[in-house]
Order: sequence, then C-alpha cells, then structure tokens
Amino acid sequence: MSSRTPDAVARPAWVPPAGKPPLSSRMMRATWRGLPAKRHEVGWEPGLLVPAADGSPLITDHYFPRAQGDFPTLLVRSPYGRGLPWSPQYGLLFAEQGFHVVLQSCRGTGGSGGVFDLWRNEAADGQATVSWLREQPWFNGTLGTVGPSYLGYTQWALASDPPPELKAMVVQVGLHDPYAMFHTGGALRLENALAVGMGMNYQHQGMAPFLKATLRLHRRLRDVTTAQPLRGAYVPALGSELPWLDDVMTHPDAKDAYWHGASMAESARRLRVPTALIAGWHDVLVDQTFEQYDRLRQAGCETALLVGPWTHTSALQQGWPAVFTESLAWLRAHLYADPSRLRPTAVRVHIGGEDTWRDLDDWPPAAVTTSWYPTPGGHLTRLAPTESAPVAAFRHDPADPTPSLGGPLLSRTAGPRNNATLEARDDVLTFTGPPLTEPMDILGPVSARMSISTDTGHADVFTRLCDVDAQGRSVNICDGFVRLRTNPPQEPSQVTVPMSSTAHRFPVGHRIRWQISGGAHPRYARNPGTGESPVDATTFTPVRITLHTDSALILPSSSELA
Repeated sequence: MSSRTPDAVARPAWVPPAGKPPLSSRMMRATWRGLPAKRHEVGWEPGLLVPAADGSPLITDHYFPRAQGDFPTLLVRSPYGRGLPWSPQYGLLFAEQGFHVVLQSCRGTGGSGGVFDLWRNEAADGQATVSWLREQPWFNGTLGTVGPSYLGYTQWALASDPPPELKAMVVQVGLHDPYAMFHTGGALRLENALAVGMGMNYQHQGMAPFLKATLRLHRRLRDVTTAQPLRGAYVPALGSELPWLDDVMTHPDAKDAYWHGASMAESARRLRVPTALIAGWHDVLVDQTFEQYDRLRQAGCETALLVGPWTHTSALQQGWPAVFTESLAWLRAHLYADPSRLRPTAVRVHIGGEDTWRDLDDWPPAAVTTSWYPTPGGHLTRLAPTESAPVAAFRHDPADPTPSLGGPLLSRTAGPRNNATLEARDDVLTFTGPPLTEPMDILGPVSARMSISTDTGHADVFTRLCDVDAQGRSVNICDGFVRLRTNPPQEPSQVTVPMSSTAHRFPVGHRIRWQISGGAHPRYARNPGTGESPVDATTFTPVRITLHTDSALILPSSSELA
C-alpha cells in the first residue's frame, strides 16, 4: 500500500458550473427501466485537461450532483471515448446517485494527447489523475472506481499501487491479463483481436463511425480471417494499420518479453481495497473474473461476485439494471458506509436450465466430480473403459475450417446457440448421454481429459459441453480449446482441457452432450498443420484426429441447487 497521504491544504469553495449533461445522454437515460430512483439532478463540466504521467493532456469530463453536500468521487478511465454509452451509464447515472464522476479518455484516445499503448501507460496515468484530483476543491478524499472490460484493466492498473483515497472498486466483465484476451495456449483468438482493434480504433470517435466500422468488419470478416497470409489482412476491414494489433497478433508466447508487465494479476494478490466483480457466463473474460475472485479471496480482501446469463456486451445492455444495482450497492456500502443493500452472501450466480438465481457462500461451491466416457457409436456413459483404444476419428481441413458458433465472443453471435447444424458436420464428433431420470446440477469448473493421436503431429482440439432437450436442440453451455503438438504422430498424447465454468441444471429428460472438433474458426486462427505461424502461413495441411477411450468429460456435480 502506498504511503502517500491526501493533500490537506485548504482550498477555495467550489462553484458548480451551469452545464447540463449532453442531450443524447439524457435521452438514453430516459429509456432505461428497473433502475434505482434518482436522488439528484446532475451537472456537467466537460473538456477538463488533466496531465498524464508524461504531461500529455487527458481529456476529462466531470459529472456531479447539483446539491449541497460532501460527495465521494468515482474515477472511470476509458479508451472508448466519453460519449454514448459511457456518458449516461457512468457519468449521468452515478452522479444522480450522489457521486462526482470523473470520466477520462486514456492517453492517445478520445482526443487525449500522447500515443495509445495497449497497457503500458495505465498505472502511471491513473496515479497522475489521482494527483490531479487531490487539487480539486470538490474532492473529499474518498475515491472509488468502476467500469467494464478495458475500464476494468485501468482499475487493476491503479490498484497495483493503490492510493490511500481508494476505498472501493467495481470491475464489470473486466480484463486484467491482455495476453489471455488475445491468445489461448499459443493460439490466436482471432475474432477477439479484430473486434478489440475495431473498438479501440472507432468507438471513441462516436456511435456513427463505430457502427459503420462494425458493419464493415462484419462484411469483410471472412476475407480477413481466411487470408493467406493473415498478417496485415485486417487493414481493409479496420481502415488503417494498428501497430499494437500487429504486435499482439505476432507474439503468441506468454513468456515473450513483449508481454512483460501486461498482466495485473499481482494487483489482486495483495489488494485490500473492497472489490466487487461482475461477469457473464458467456463473457470472453469470465475466466479472468474467476481468477480475480480467487486471488482476492486468498489475499483476504473483501469481495463479492455476480455472474449472470450474459455475454460481454449484453451485461451492459439487457443485464444493465442488475449490473448497475449491484455496482451501486457496493459503492454506497464502501464510500458512504451504507451496507443496507448488500447481498447476504459473497456470491450470486444465474442458474442456466431453470432461469433462476442462487446465493452461494463461495465460488466454486463444494462439488463431487463425475466422469463421462465416450464410446463407439457416439454414446456417453458413466462406465469407465477397461483399456485404451480408438473410439472415433475425424479429418479436420484448415482450408474448410470448422466454424465457431456462439459461446464467449465479442460479436453479436455470442452466447447460447442451437448447435444442431454444426454437429451435423463430418468434422465434429458428438457423444451423448441417455435421457436423465432426475435433474443434474453442474456448478463449477468443467474440464476434459483427452487422449488424442494425429497423423501429422499438429492439431487443435475444441471441446464443448451441450444440453440436449427432448426435441433434440443442442445448446452450448461452456467450452475449451487446446493447441497440440503430438510427437511422434499416431501415438496418443494426454492433455487436460479446461472448459471454463458453469452453473447449470440439466432437467429431467435432457441429455448431456460432449462435442469435439479440430477448431472453431474464426474464434481461433486456423492451425496450418505444419508448425508454421498461423499469422504467416500460406500452406495448410489437413490432419486426422483420433480420440481414444481413456478420454473423459469431467463435470462438477453439486447439491447446492437441491
């Protein structure tokens, strides 16, 4: 913890400016339902210049309650601009509830000076902004932070050396490890990289340019993701070269010096600032949220966790009333000493399959793992095999890659989807259990223990848990991915594939399905099958992948839903 203390020098009385929040923000505010009642009218002080750590001007808007009194401050640092939806969702709504809100564009974005660098400036610029806050006559020395996605990263960066004024954080669908956002085990998360590039390049320019860029990327996505080579192919879709995106795509090794200092995991390991975490089951960053929660609990930090039926974007859309209410309760509890609206338990999760919520004491809850084994003919059984033998095989051709469908994506196709069309492909294996005679509850991390052989030595494996209803509709619950280099070819390699976590009830009559394929494109860049970098490959080699009987789908069965 830093030893700095707030400046105690007396300051002249502050006279609030007369400006109202932008009309567009007030109009969007009028469309929301199910939010806590407004407490105050709001004023707006736009375009303040706050010096960054290198002296660059950081453009900052200040929202405040139009009322007499002493109000705490919320710092919201964003690379996505200060307009819609950030102005109404964070500036206006939280100021209505009795907070000064400082909404700031990160260095090199939204008109702020300097050059944007994906993560390297956020800790220093956050500290510089707090130094500026100490000089403001309306700052009472009590500070909180709030925000989603990269706005979560800026919070963790500040928390790497938390100023003494920082009393609470709310990290919503938040990022702490950029490497894990862009790569999984050395495989490029291609669709994520393109979506983040588009957002960073356009969202701070306003909604119209952002929507136009989104449509252009959607139209050209196939051309970009199937280009040979992949390097530089994004430029026509994103409108310009992005040096930071080139760097991200061409550094697949987590141990590369390029990624040194990127992860803010250590912030959570030693943090003492009360921190609420919010995620969605189909959020691209949900695993990072579970890592944050685990580190905070191990550090003895006061924390809470909310996981809803959301994707990365729907958490701030359909899920916004719940997300805002949860965030507000936490901030009032720790910045106003008003715990009246806090939940009685540390964890609340949405239960898929029955569309209800459950309060839990911790995550993951105690569970007994059960193993389900594949058999010839596409069956899934609890009976363990007596020997290892090939159970099924398929041919994956990177020239006709298995498509991605639903799941934790940044696009509008994210979330639960009917996998029937995908599962009809020749390059997708499915193993399905019998109709359940009683409900089966799965709470916690899912994984697959796989015995795989290939004929080339190079392969990707994508594995997914699905819920099959009585009509045969197969809906994805959670999934995982691994890049394999089997050596020598034809001999089985053993690998355990984490498949994220879930809270799901399989009702009576439903069936458990294990889905396996050789990729999910363009969610993950194609494996060329040659050992060459997927970014530079121009030659693609098909691979035959064989699954052996000593493989298992491992599910955490729990009594918490009983």
